[in-house]
Formats: sequence, structure tokens, C-alpha cells
Amino acid sequence: MTDRSIRRPDANHPITIAPAAGRVVVRAGEVVIADSAAALTLCEAGYPPVQYVPRHDVDMARLEAGVRRSYCPYKGEASYFSVPLLGGKAANAVWSYEAPHDAVKAIEGYLAFYADRFRIEVCQPRAVVGGRGGGPCIA
Repeated sequence: MTDRSIRRPDANHPITIAPAAGRVVVRAGEVVIADSAAALTLCEAGYPPVQYVPRHDVDMARLEAGVRRSYCPYKGEASYFSVPLLGGKAANAVWSYEAPHDAVKAIEGYLAFYADRFRIEVCQPRAVVGGRGGGPCIA
């Protein structure tokens, strides 16, 4: 990792961050790892959207900090966590930008999960009597 240039999102490589469309639930099998009504959806260039969940809404006892690091010129240095519950897919299954670049500062303190290792659901809000949501989840 010798290239530590910082790039800003632009028309050729757009990045948007917005509140998730509903409650985000992340499961390893049937075990809930994260459940948040305050998640963010990051959309970057042509990549699939990624749900970022605030650390306080993640069961951190299920995660083990790893030593792996990677660098993205648009977001900064990522650190990784393993999730032993996943067995063979455990290593580096979760990542976080502890000090993201200014353009994506909103994801600081949030964690993201590899979609091929977890079931990630966005539960659509639905108005019901009494003002409580609880719409269906979309994986």
C-alpha cells in the first residue's frame, strides 16, 4: 500500500451517503449481529449499495478485531473484524473506516458487512395505527 493519494468523489466516481430506507438487520445464520434504525446507505460509482450500521447498534461481542488493513483513495484506511460465528467465512467479514476522508466523514463510527457472508435486510417502514412501523424486510 504505497499509493496513499486522496481522491474526492466526482461525476466520474460518485459517492452518496443517505439514511437507509428502513431498519437494517444483519444476520449470521439466524443470529442477529446488528439491528439499526440509524444505518446509512453508501452508494459508490457502479458498486452495489452498502449498509453502514452505527457501532452502538452492532453486537460487538460477536466480532474480533483483526490486523488486516486496506486503503481506498476515496474513503481512507479500513480496518477489519472477524466473526467466528461464520466459521469458514469468518475472517475479515466486517470493515470500518475509523478516520474516513472528509468527503465520507458520515460513515465514521459505522461498520459494514460483506453481503456474501451475512443476510442483510432493510425493513421498509410502514405506517400503522399508533405510529409504529414494522414493514417487511427486503434482503
